[in-house]
Amino acid sequence: MDATAIVLAAGAGTRMKSKHAKVAHKILGKPMVCWVVDAALAAGCNRVVVVVGNRSDEVRALIAAAYDGTSCAGTVECVEQTERLGTAHAVRVALEATGIDAGPVVVLNGDLPLIGADTIRAFAGTVEGGANAGAVLTFTPPDPFGYGRVELAADGSVNRIIEQKDCTPEQAAELLECNAGCYAFDGALLAAHIGEVGNDNAQGEYYLPDMVEILKGHGESVVISHCEDYRDGLGVNSRAQLAELACVARERINARHLAAGVTMWDPAQVWIGPDVEIAPDVELLPQVILMGATRIGEDSVVGPNSRLTDTMVGTGCVVDETVAVEAQIDDGATCGPRAYLRPAAHLCEGAKAGTHVEIKKSTVGRGSKVPHLSYVGDATIGEGVNLGAGTITCNYDGAKKWPTTIGDGAFVGSSTMLVAPVNVGAGCVIGAGSVITEDVSAGALGLGRARQTEIPGWADAHKKTK
Repeated sequence: MDATAIVLAAGAGTRMKSKHAKVAHKILGKPMVCWVVDAALAAGCNRVVVVVGNRSDEVRALIAAAYDGTSCAGTVECVEQTERLGTAHAVRVALEATGIDAGPVVVLNGDLPLIGADTIRAFAGTVEGGANAGAVLTFTPPDPFGYGRVELAADGSVNRIIEQKDCTPEQAAELLECNAGCYAFDGALLAAHIGEVGNDNAQGEYYLPDMVEILKGHGESVVISHCEDYRDGLGVNSRAQLAELACVARERINARHLAAGVTMWDPAQVWIGPDVEIAPDVELLPQVILMGATRIGEDSVVGPNSRLTDTMVGTGCVVDETVAVEAQIDDGATCGPRAYLRPAAHLCEGAKAGTHVEIKKSTVGRGSKVPHLSYVGDATIGEGVNLGAGTITCNYDGAKKWPTTIGDGAFVGSSTMLVAPVNVGAGCVIGAGSVITEDVSAGALGLGRARQTEIPGWADAHKKTK
């Protein structure tokens, strides 16, 4: 679709009581503004213009991080509204900065995270090809109080928009179409007439809804585009509404995964981000959180009490009570309970990270085991290795991180400290309780501990008398 989306993201959002821009607040790990931009791109809008203002640097950074020009079908850019003079002023700033003057233009609010691609596609379609000059996005919430009402003419076109404070009791009861605050326009007509919006009001601002009357005054048609799911039109103005919409998003996402063959013991206790991919026959136990670009392969079991962010999980894995961030867990690997995989941790096929194990920037080779109470950092561990309980790679000297290498088939005894940089050869055995500070040759026994000393009778001689 040759359409443009203008996303209004310049507002202060004072009711959020936050130092952050309102649209930067997250729903299931993703900033609200990115939900709207993603929906516009998925709808086929080939250009998305985000109007920033309040805390513009923060919003620009979010957009730059999410849309680098290579990861999406359309272009995404930011335009600054240095003076916040109303919604029509924001649109005018976007038009003047980008030169948009043709095709469908949909104006969306950056705090409308539940709006769907299908809704936007249908919305833009109402003005495509000059069918209409403009359209108002409407919905019918269970409680319409607070929303402007759209009065329709006999032919179904928009007669006028009546704000809640101006509604008579009869209008409030009879007019069911509520204004979601989003508008679609024929781009040429929008560019031609946006300058006619005035600011003769108590706030001295330029309001986009005035375009309805302006277009109608020029003999143009303005219609509605009704949301099939009223929740597409719900916005966020407070922390309470943020939480409410997060629950709706969770329900929608979980329903999609359930329909695709994912098992959840209790969907109300599973939180899945919008960009997560899960194969069929995955089982998610209670208190599972999956965020970012996480991928879960078929026949894997995740949970309970696990949080995975930007983590790749292969097929047939078991991930129990685990926190993993930017980690990779290959086919058949097991993790937990109470394991922590930090960025660049990689469990190869059939590997194990057990109870109270922390792994950072390290590869645990095929079939190798780090069963319990260990820290592995900046290490490369070969295949078939076993690290005894309490093994630590001492990778930090107070100024710099150093690597540890452990060859295939090595056995490291419990409570061993490997002081990096150090290499342990293939097939080595490291005695329990050792402090290894030098390389150990392949097939050798490495010991690094003091000889045991016994003083006969010492304990009896030093007993306290009562």
